[in-house]
Amino acid sequence: MKRSLEERLKDGTVIAGEGYLFELERRGYLQAGSFVPEVALNNPEALKQAYRDYMNAGSDVVLAFTYNAHREKMRIIGKEDLLEPLNRNAIRLAKEVAKEHPIEEALVAGNISNTNLFDPEDAESKQQVRNMFAEMTSWCKEEGVDFINGETFYYHEEALIALEEILKQGLPAVITLGLMGENILRDGYTVDESCKILSEKGALVVGMNCFRGPDTMQPYLADIRKAVNGYVGGLPIPYRTSEENPTFFNLPDGGCSCHLPLETTFPTALDPLYHNRYELAAWAKEAKEIGINYIGLCCGASPAMLRAVAEAVGVEAVNSKYSPDMEKHFLFGKDKTLKEHNLNYRLKA
Repeated sequence: MKRSLEERLKDGTVIAGEGYLFELERRGYLQAGSFVPEVALNNPEALKQAYRDYMNAGSDVVLAFTYNAHREKMRIIGKEDLLEPLNRNAIRLAKEVAKEHPIEEALVAGNISNTNLFDPEDAESKQQVRNMFAEMTSWCKEEGVDFINGETFYYHEEALIALEEILKQGLPAVITLGLMGENILRDGYTVDESCKILSEKGALVVGMNCFRGPDTMQPYLADIRKAVNGYVGGLPIPYRTSEENPTFFNLPDGGCSCHLPLETTFPTALDPLYHNRYELAAWAKEAKEIGINYIGLCCGASPAMLRAVAEAVGVEAVNSKYSPDMEKHFLFGKDKTLKEHNLNYRLKA
């Protein structure tokens, strides 16, 4: 029998694989810039494979890829008529893949996200946001998701609207915030203040996702953990953000030898700025030690990175059988049948 999200949290760490947005752009199925997940309709098999890859890398959750699939984004690209079928198909594909898990059926999460429409000074924008969330959460309910993930909110009030609409559907809510470079939400709340309120108002999990790598997210996760009695989630990006450049929006690349088409490396020239899987695993271990319960990675993460995170907190992934093992490598191995003249050359190769 499939355990609920709350049951899994009570039993231990839950792994949540995200990062479809950048991964599917990298695979050639999504356009950078608009970043609308039309892949759910145009290339459903490609989306199913991405779902499958992250699930097999250790994710307990197949997150329906409806990030940016809200009415405002669909309006901008002139495809508002595809809004409902896109949302429903993304969920249905996620449910198909979740059933493939060989040990325990994965959870399926609906997804709503920052709208980029919310304006704290504009009451009409707030109602528009509420209406968008209401229709998306109603489709999630009708399609039978296990919970809804509301993510990447950089306004506390928008996150609160998302939570209210999720709870109206009678579904568990995971609400995570995106903290930009000013180190405070754009309507003046600190992330720990916001998370405390969201938790007290009924979110099952609160925390942070996206924008920040482990180094610049972890201190805020520690603050949230101290402020919140319930479950806390952390899903950083896998890029080397720093105190000087705390988000991936303005990360410099001093080694770039070409003229970039944009002012910044974000979003299509971040490749040299990755953390390696061992650094991400070290972060995950630290996050678990301070009491983070819902752990994953966000934009830019590959399945191999997620697998390293899962294994670092004691989770054996379906594809852990493919985790690195240098025993037989011709330069770096330990197998007694390997050739000494190659092994002795390993630091000269």
